Amino acid sequence: GRAATMRRPTIACMDALHELLSRQHGVVNRRQVFAAGLGGPDLRRLLRRRDLIRVHTGVYVDRAGPPEWMQRAWAAVLAVEPAALWGPSALRAVQGPGLRGHDDRGPIHVAVDEPRTLNTPSRVVIHRIRSFEDRLQPDTSPPRVRVEDAVLDVTAAASDDHAAIVTLAGALAARLTTPGDVHSALQARSKLNRRRLVNDITGDLLTGSCAALVSEYLTRVEHAHGLPADDRTITGSCRGPGYLNVEYAGRFVVELDSRLDRTGLSDFRDNGTDVSTTDRPSLCLGWGQVAGRPCDAAIRIDKMLRALEIASAATPCAECRWRGVWAA
Repeated sequence: GRAATMRRPTIACMDALHELLSRQHGVVNRRQVFAAGLGGPDLRRLLRRRDLIRVHTGVYVDRAGPPEWMQRAWAAVLAVEPAALWGPSALRAVQGPGLRGHDDRGPIHVAVDEPRTLNTPSRVVIHRIRSFEDRLQPDTSPPRVRVEDAVLDVTAAASDDHAAIVTLAGALAARLTTPGDVHSALQARSKLNRRRLVNDITGDLLTGSCAALVSEYLTRVEHAHGLPADDRTITGSCRGPGYLNVEYAGRFVVELDSRLDRTGLSDFRDNGTDVSTTDRPSLCLGWGQVAGRPCDAAIRIDKMLRALEIASAATPCAECRWRGVWAA
């Protein structure tokens, strides 16, 4: 009787541990083991029997073999708690396997409060952020920062503007967040790489206008490459809000589309560019081409102007010369 009475709490504690493991993809840390009512001897016995296997200091998984991505994510967060998935890892947790451009074999990115000092576990990248508590998404499993903050962090760290725009477009297309939420989160950041670019894009999306995209086009594409502006006019488009036409000599049209249509971020959409069969050829450009591929856009426009015998004294910008693309 006494032995049975002594075993009952252990059975209840094991049930609590198994329930926790089921909620956390089979991952638990030492603090949680003890909080479930088990002691040091119990933990050592579980490790000895390989019911639990160490993945980080004080973090264990309940099965052998290479851990899955979600197990690695839980292990990273539990190893340095309080913590939350950050940036690309937060987006991967939301969107699941197959997130475009994400390598599940790469490190797990984790956010912690800025003042903390700690040892970094293997294959984990620590990001110390201000206002840690304010950026957390409530009731997420595993804990992660809010989607809009994750999007901002990934766009800021992107390899170039085009990659940043693709990230923003992907999150909005998947309806993980809204332009308004991203715009609001941006206002809380005093310093952020590509802050102006994200502000301009979300601003156009919120207002349904094309003002920021036109400014980017005139600066990055037209002025930077010396495209002719003397006989250029900017007019509205019959396609409605979010579109404007830049007309050259009344014979060639660059249609600007401020919608963040992910399908058109990389490809140049020619709306009839055969000068032999089209009265007024046109080229449609969006944020992906104007801000992400301005040199390629300028090259295409210059070729069209010359084919139409419209005077163009376009020249390569510094980036064109660095990339060696102007002669292409």
